[in-house]
Amino acid sequence: MLQIGPYQIDVPVVLAPMAGVTDRPFRQLCRQQGAGLAISEMVTCDATLWDSRKSRQRLDHRGETGPIAVQIAGSDPAMMAEAARFNVDNGAQIIDINMGCPAKKVLKKAAGSALLRDEALVANILQAVVSAVDAPVTLKIRTGWCPEQRNAVAIAKLAEDCGIQALAIHGRPRACRFNGLAEYDTIAEVVQNVNIPVLCNGDIDSASKAHYVLQQTGAQAVMIGRAAQGRPWIFKQIDHYLRTGQLLPEPSLSEIRDILCTHLGELSEFYGPVMGPRISRKHLGWYLQTLPDSGPFRATFNQLENAQDQYARVRDYFEQLLEQEEKAA
Repeated sequence: MLQIGPYQIDVPVVLAPMAGVTDRPFRQLCRQQGAGLAISEMVTCDATLWDSRKSRQRLDHRGETGPIAVQIAGSDPAMMAEAARFNVDNGAQIIDINMGCPAKKVLKKAAGSALLRDEALVANILQAVVSAVDAPVTLKIRTGWCPEQRNAVAIAKLAEDCGIQALAIHGRPRACRFNGLAEYDTIAEVVQNVNIPVLCNGDIDSASKAHYVLQQTGAQAVMIGRAAQGRPWIFKQIDHYLRTGQLLPEPSLSEIRDILCTHLGELSEFYGPVMGPRISRKHLGWYLQTLPDSGPFRATFNQLENAQDQYARVRDYFEQLLEQEEKAA
């Protein structure tokens, strides 16, 4: 069980915020598939951008199961405080602060993981945001800026002192981006040095790996990012294994088809008839990673311009796969 302020998260498996991925349809899907909490893609602290199409979509939480968690990003304490207030006024029940993003466009604004190089600024931002809202505030970081400057323990202690109520750590410094293997020793050290819940993130791609990481680090929960792309059922699999010690089977082809079709329909409804089919393409690509000989179908799918054609082609494709499976049985 994970406790964040007044909120009890019964399933210790959380969807990580990912820009361009964890939109409302994907968050809702992952919650339906067992995620205990789903954090929104980051919202800028720049108020001049809040009325843009992208920000309006990121701020849309209609129909979501609570608690609603919104991640904010920026480097100015006053602007971050205002962004926290704005999001709480618009339905956020948990505010998450991004100090882990390694993207260059974020680093150019001295935000994301760039903040790990300036502990004084980190403290100013955390204090400003925590003081600005009554909602619990959480923080996502990396183990440091580079392998030679792993300061996650110092940041974690500072965060606890500032009133942060949970801390998620990706097991790599910023310099490593997503390369190499995540290391969990630093996360274990953080767990030993703070009294707030710690969520472990990085390279957790199966139920058995989630169990291993929790045992190695002592963290209260795992946070799943890239491994959920095209595999939203991973949350259900991890939760079941942690509770029972038994592995759930992979979903059947018909189950994957139904999940995918529902997802595509939600994307079309959320983004509209033009953007919906375009955004559906990347999600379909992630689902197809687990299926054999999918290249030609993906190429055909990526040429389709409307949701109805996409839906029909997906049904036809899976019908062929099911016929092949039946013949092989």
